[in-house]
Amino acid sequence: MRRDVPPVPEPQPRPELSDAQRLTFVRTSDMVSHMKTTLTISDVVMKALKREAAATGRTMSELVEAALRNLLKKRHAEEDIGELPSFDGGKARVDVANRDVLYEVMEAS
Repeated sequence: MRRDVPPVPEPQPRPELSDAQRLTFVRTSDMVSHMKTTLTISDVVMKALKREAAATGRTMSELVEAALRNLLKKRHAEEDIGELPSFDGGKARVDVANRDVLYEVMEAS
């Protein structure tokens, strides 16, 4: 059964700043909007991650976060809620186009 899970928001681009401003901005905004987490990653994967970060000019954190976002987005898209139930309410008891009969039935309830 599908659970209502809010979508993961996309990261916002950072404004252009000087190196000193960027360092202060990054540290401050990361402390406010990010959570530090310790992960155990195999040496082989870590070396590949470092190579990819160097080749693309992105940080390892950015690459790990992007990979996790893709994993979570894919998993969320694959969830199936199954077939919805259908109900038979029987025949209509009153013709809703006939206002007088409709009011009689409503008042009797």
